[in-house]
Amino acid sequence: MTYRLLSEADLQGKRVLLRAGFDLPMEENGVISDITRVEAIEKTMQHILKSGAVLIIMAHQGRPKDGPDPKYSQKPLTPILEKILKTTVHFAKDCIGPEAEKIVAKAKPGEVVLLENLRFHPEEKKNDAEFSKALAKLADVYVNDAFTNCHRVHASMVGVAKLLPSFMGFNLEQEIKHLSMAIENPARPLTLIVAGAKMETKVPVIERFLEKGDHILVGGCIANTLIAARGFDVGASKYDEEGIDLAQELMLESSKEDRAKIHVPPDVVVASELSETAEKLDLPVEDVSGDMAIYDIGKVTIERYIDAIKSSKLIIWNGPLGVYEYNRFSHATKRIAEAVTEATKNGAVSLIGGGDTIDFHLKYNYPLSAYTFVSMGGGAMLEFISGKKFESLKALEK
Repeated sequence: MTYRLLSEADLQGKRVLLRAGFDLPMEENGVISDITRVEAIEKTMQHILKSGAVLIIMAHQGRPKDGPDPKYSQKPLTPILEKILKTTVHFAKDCIGPEAEKIVAKAKPGEVVLLENLRFHPEEKKNDAEFSKALAKLADVYVNDAFTNCHRVHASMVGVAKLLPSFMGFNLEQEIKHLSMAIENPARPLTLIVAGAKMETKVPVIERFLEKGDHILVGGCIANTLIAARGFDVGASKYDEEGIDLAQELMLESSKEDRAKIHVPPDVVVASELSETAEKLDLPVEDVSGDMAIYDIGKVTIERYIDAIKSSKLIIWNGPLGVYEYNRFSHATKRIAEAVTEATKNGAVSLIGGGDTIDFHLKYNYPLSAYTFVSMGGGAMLEFISGKKFESLKALEK
């Protein structure tokens, strides 16, 4: 597939509407704790500004329910963008309408206009035609650099792209280039490492790599659900009760000779409470009972996972394997990070992604540069590598 790329666009003197995928972790006092997603598209933003254009940035923050909500405002991003881009950033209190149009009209080439949260308008998620037109009215050119939201059929992702000359930003270009390595004749042996809460959201990617991969390593609630699906007591652990049947079907498929092996943990780390001082035990899964809850995978499981990683030429990782927010239950994820890093040094291709995966690395100072590619997408990454076609990307095709 070939796309219209930002490097091909004539931006001189134009107003460029950039769809960014920020949605940053923000505390109630408006303090932003992680700007990784801003830094990921800095190259795109700088290119637009240096091309002599007015940069208009639109993005969403959180999931506001009933229209505008100050705690989801984009305004706290203004000083961050000014610091990174070293230029004036004007803030528009709405993303459409006369005030936004007035601020854009006054902005000079080389300056930035940051629009208020797209999701303050319910029409955004509905891909409403009139809302798309109101956004498109602000600009001459549209650029999509929001891979995190590419799996959504929203106005800012699809509707606007059909109304303006549209191009793919540099980070999105890299996302597609690298993640396509997991789809088009992927290197083997291939190992998928996946964790999360709901079986349903992980089934498409697990199904794809049962056929295309060699090892599927699981953690978190996904692992707990598979353990429960095998008939073991998981005590007070969180698991997806509605996903038991799906888990059993996947394990049955995995047992076939030509399918990847789903590695269900034989041992786990349990505790009676979730705290840094909790007394923890590493137990075989058959010994879990009562008020015990599974918070990490065990030592035997870790060593088996590492053996699979060592043998791999392509490793895809989405999701920490334990409750990494607590240092006490972060051991497995640390060991896996070290194993994937080592495999990368030895020539394997490593593709990692997901908000929690990135947060783990930042929390424990594990360098993201140790991997072949770090995707800014969580759900978008999983849906893309499972083979789903995105309307937002179709709108950028040549």
